[in-house]
Amino acid sequence: MRLRKSFFLLFFAALPFSSVGALCQNAARTLVRAGHLLDVHTGKLLDGQTIVVSEDRITAIAATASTPASAGDTVVDLGNMTILPGLIDVHTHITMNTEFDPYKEVTNTNAKEAINGVVNAKKTLLAGFTSIRNVGAGGYTDVDLRDAVDAGQVEGPHMQVSGPALGITGGHCDDNLLPFEYHQVGEGVADGIAAVQQKVRQNIKYGATVIKVCATGGVLSKGDSLQASQYTLEEMKAIAADAHRLGLKVAAHAHGAQGILWASEAGIDSIEHGSFIDAAGIAEMKKNGTYLVPTLYLEDWIIENGHLPVFYQQKMKDAIAVAKPNIRKAYEAGVKIALGTDAAVYPHGLNGHELEVYVRDLGMTPLAAIQSATVNAADLMNWTDRAGSVEVGKWADIIAVDGNPLSDVKLLQDVKFVMKSGVVYKGGSVK
Repeated sequence: MRLRKSFFLLFFAALPFSSVGALCQNAARTLVRAGHLLDVHTGKLLDGQTIVVSEDRITAIAATASTPASAGDTVVDLGNMTILPGLIDVHTHITMNTEFDPYKEVTNTNAKEAINGVVNAKKTLLAGFTSIRNVGAGGYTDVDLRDAVDAGQVEGPHMQVSGPALGITGGHCDDNLLPFEYHQVGEGVADGIAAVQQKVRQNIKYGATVIKVCATGGVLSKGDSLQASQYTLEEMKAIAADAHRLGLKVAAHAHGAQGILWASEAGIDSIEHGSFIDAAGIAEMKKNGTYLVPTLYLEDWIIENGHLPVFYQQKMKDAIAVAKPNIRKAYEAGVKIALGTDAAVYPHGLNGHELEVYVRDLGMTPLAAIQSATVNAADLMNWTDRAGSVEVGKWADIIAVDGNPLSDVKLLQDVKFVMKSGVVYKGGSVK
């Protein structure tokens, strides 16, 4: 091995510098040409740009006029489209579907979840979401799905995954539809500091890259209250401390005000949903830099299409009545927002509709909404060095739309071109 390494070092050292440069330039490249490139940091549109891609990375960005194709290059001509970075959804349930029938819930299996995941991962990718954070899946099926995507067996986005969500006995993340004699308990159920520490470590052992915890009750669960805090402040501090020490972030499902406040105070990194957030929670989240992940398009979809069992209906109505105005207050107060959808509560592939809701109901500019799904989401995932913007050195995760999304954010509901890690999955005229 040392002789081989020495040979290559001597070989390259003997070459003139210009020859080494020529070897690098002759590596296979893909040139993605488009009419416009959106700088998501500033909102500036750059005209006539070419993105140079080698393997899975962006290696150069330059004016098309000054970037001629070389022999062996692949050219992807996007005409007058606008290029953006691949979008990021930090709250999905990729292995689950829009099935609220209690019979289907209790007869679900890990095998069914895995099959769902294969189908939904491709739908999500083709919708322009090249990265996701999956927050809750049975049997570590999202871990297996992530590994299959990374191995090239399945088409899908880059993924951070949680495995089973942590929750208290009888809470939102427990299994509460079967009677006592079945002794059915959710995979992530843990009560007490020692138990939650063990569960965090177990999830990491089996491949989780983010920890999901249910800090309050939820809508799609029986027997719990949206307002009730499930874990104590001390339990959540233990969860956050263990996860952070072991290098993972924590996402807290939280609707009720007390649970939101405690989760942020405990050091948890993001609040998911946040329906009943109040002034105290807003102030605590601002102080701690806690992200808020609204999941708001699902409300519109449920009102129009949803048919929930009776024991879910009132909780959904209660959340819908307050979520948008409360979250708008948090946004206007300066709480950081990252886009999440809760896809599975409505069909996968409609993720881009969330951006329209942020503009229409939260008062965001189109650029701010796009930033929630790019630079902000990448920051929350600790992926700023690889995703969230079209920049040299980052993953070649690129999407394109017809027109200017700063004028009409709804264009992102109909993405025309998708490239992930340098591979084209949708659209583009290749030469």
